[in-house]
Amino acid sequence: MSTGPGADSAPAPAALDTTDRPRKNSMFSSLKIRNYRLFATGAVVSNTGTWMARITQDWLVLSITGSSTAVGITTAMQFLPMLLFGLYGGVIADRFAKRKLLFFTQGAMSLSGLFLAALTLTDNVQVWHVYLAAFFTGLVTVVDNPTRQSFVSEMVGPDQVRNAVSLNSANFQSARLIGPAVASALTAAVGPGWAFLANGLSFLAPLTGLMLMRTRELHHTPRTPRGKGQLREGLNYVSKHPELIWPIVLVGFVGTFGFNFPIWLSAYADDVFHGGVGMYGVFNTLMAFGSLAGALLAARRRSTRLRVLAGAAVGFGVLEVVAAFSPAVWAFAPLIVLLGILGLTVNVTANSSVQMATDPEMRGRVMSLFMMVFTGGTPLGGPLFGWLADQYGVRISFAIGGVVCATAAVGVGLMLARAANLRLKLDLRRGAQHVQFVPREQLATAA
Repeated sequence: MSTGPGADSAPAPAALDTTDRPRKNSMFSSLKIRNYRLFATGAVVSNTGTWMARITQDWLVLSITGSSTAVGITTAMQFLPMLLFGLYGGVIADRFAKRKLLFFTQGAMSLSGLFLAALTLTDNVQVWHVYLAAFFTGLVTVVDNPTRQSFVSEMVGPDQVRNAVSLNSANFQSARLIGPAVASALTAAVGPGWAFLANGLSFLAPLTGLMLMRTRELHHTPRTPRGKGQLREGLNYVSKHPELIWPIVLVGFVGTFGFNFPIWLSAYADDVFHGGVGMYGVFNTLMAFGSLAGALLAARRRSTRLRVLAGAAVGFGVLEVVAAFSPAVWAFAPLIVLLGILGLTVNVTANSSVQMATDPEMRGRVMSLFMMVFTGGTPLGGPLFGWLADQYGVRISFAIGGVVCATAAVGVGLMLARAANLRLKLDLRRGAQHVQFVPREQLATAA
């Protein structure tokens, strides 16, 4: 029985109601939809392989070169294509069938992982090989990211978008709990090549899930026909909607200046606390615990509020400054967990708010802009903060990133309040102290 547009108008039997129409407020309601369940199952396998490759890649480059700048360059190569071509990925996502596009992108990522595995297992890997593989993966991601993001609404329908976006993040962070631990164990025991091999093979899972989907149950959105000016049309659309502009601006600052954790955590593990690859894996696992908690908390929320976005971003930046000057591992470790919670809250809240505020036929282009801004700043931030870590120490590098994030969050929060015609209200009376934004008309009436 089809559950998408064009299904029979007769009401569904009561026995099928919990499957075809999941409860909106359930934390895992999207998983009751078969197509999304297949998607999520394949994703957790491939995400685990991806995290294994990421951790191994960063550590391999650091081991070969001994340079945080080189780690930053590796990260930059992976995200440079998003900065250069990210908007075109959205045009492609809106123009073609998303399920078919995902077959292509997931297969290409598998080949990239197998290429790096072959070089590493035969002891022929060099730093430029890692750069090349990272750049190729980035090119594929240009199309894969907006396609996956916008395909979510086709699988679950508009009522479940927020829940599905949150569960996608929980899925990604669950894999992050497993990937670093397995990658660290494999690297220490038999070398990094096996982690790259596992990553290449892991993409068989999402490819299988895509094959098993019931296409008649997808909530198909109209495809954009080939034509001129589609890229400009997407930018014009965003420019007319402040509720899209400012969340995208904020994630741009956070992604460029606050999400340079491959550089910071590897340097803290190696140079500050002298714990080696094992400690680096532990740091990533701790951040994954926090991110998973943040994703599940986001899945429980019944609505997406932009004030949560601004507040979480401010807290994220302040916490980075505090963590930067932690005196020992025992103080640094719990702060990583909190950073994971707040960082994921920023990402999920911005992602879901932008998707829900976008018309379906524009969603691919808008999400490509979102991902381009969020990850496209990494080619700038990665080398910059790697250089700062080499020149002035990782603590200074980490703290500067936090200060920029917190400052940007305050500014964007004020702009969002202005766009919503809100004003800051302070009540300092005893027993009633609070600070909040209220509609300007309400403030004028109270005065």
